[in-house]
Amino acid sequence: MADKLALQQRRRSRLRYQLKLKSGGRPRLSIFRSGRHIYAQVIDDAQGRTLAAASTLEKELRESLKTGADRDAATVVGKRVAERAIAAGVTAVVFDRGPYLYHGRVKALADGAREGGLSF
Repeated sequence: MADKLALQQRRRSRLRYQLKLKSGGRPRLSIFRSGRHIYAQVIDDAQGRTLAAASTLEKELRESLKTGADRDAATVVGKRVAERAIAAGVTAVVFDRGPYLYHGRVKALADGAREGGLSF
């Protein structure tokens, strides 16, 4: 029986392969969630650099949010990364959920990014 980490790595690599095929040169919105925080980056894989990033570790978010590990925090991070991506000239991305299932905080971040103006 495969352990949890091995299953996550298989899911992540399977998803990255499909994103690479279907991205059409668009940057990807990659997320990472831990037990206490959530992070989001817009990455241009062609150039290998990060175009925009946001997380619940930022000082103004830490002060305004009750915790960095709930759906409200994920929505705020999604809106903030969308604002920064649009300021960097990116309006269309592909959503890289990583090894996480699309529900809860991951879905809230995606909805926040859509509300902020990103299309995917």
